Amino acid sequence: MIILSGRKIKKIYGKKSTAQEVLKGIDLEVQEGEFVGIMGPSGSGKTTLLNVLASIDQATEGVIEIAGNNLRRMKEKQLSNFRREQLGFIFQDYNLLDTLTVKENILLPLSISKVTKKEAEDRFQEIIRTLGIEDIIHKYPNEISGGQKQRTSAGRALIGNPTIVFADEPTGALDSKAASALLTNMEKINKDKKVTIMMVTHDPVAASFCSRVLFLKDGQLYTELYKGENNRGQFFQEIMNTQGVLGGDGYDA
Repeated sequence: MIILSGRKIKKIYGKKSTAQEVLKGIDLEVQEGEFVGIMGPSGSGKTTLLNVLASIDQATEGVIEIAGNNLRRMKEKQLSNFRREQLGFIFQDYNLLDTLTVKENILLPLSISKVTKKEAEDRFQEIIRTLGIEDIIHKYPNEISGGQKQRTSAGRALIGNPTIVFADEPTGALDSKAASALLTNMEKINKDKKVTIMMVTHDPVAASFCSRVLFLKDGQLYTELYKGENNRGQFFQEIMNTQGVLGGDGYDA
């Protein structure tokens, strides 16, 4: 089942003589349960694409639908409710509240929902077991490592049982060990829970955890790779080869 579709997506910043077309009519579809990576050289538009798909920013033209809902037809209040109830977000800088414990940060999205305390606790216990953070739930963000912060951020993104999770460079601030642990957790959640994930990354190692990788170039979809029956090492090599053809490391959107 198609969970996300985009047709002729354009994003233009500025007006008239200063206009810059960052996205140039992108078409894409994401199936329910996919783990999709977005890569491309600096300035290719990958973070801009993620932002418009996630309703963080608004496309200038085109149609974006998530679970049959047309985002561009929603009013701001509708969009805010949809974002809270249907979408999960993992950002590079964690976005945790320093005055709340790990448990309180994870449960925060449910504080204004209709989920019962028991159901919230059941979801919480399952998530912390999956992410391996049972021993830090009463600690504050300044008492835990970067990897633990990002797994807390992932827990907060997942607690609402979102239709899709958007991740923007989730391993960007992590060392290789913490990054590998997070990506392993994300891969497990994707496979076991069938959670759909879209992730922007510049790192081919991170992208090799995905089931499919979209490559952007100059605001357009250049090509895509499917992991298929390949193991992670083989997929990594394919990603490296494609990245080499595109050029650049893709650190910027």
